[in-house]
Amino acid sequence: MANPVQFISQVRAEVGKISWPTRREVVTTTIMVFIMATLASIFFFLVDLVIKTGLSGILNVVGS
Repeated sequence: MANPVQFISQVRAEVGKISWPTRREVVTTTIMVFIMATLASIFFFLVDLVIKTGLSGILNVVGS
């Protein structure tokens, strides 16, 4: 088992190696995520609408 002091120093050394994103990068990627989520939701809404319309049409023809 490792010494707790040694563990803490190793953790600090590893945290120092992290390259943190800039504020601009965070804002840009957040906006991109919101745009892609919106586009995906619109796409799936339209696909669902097409499937619903198609199935309703088929059921109306078969049910008549």
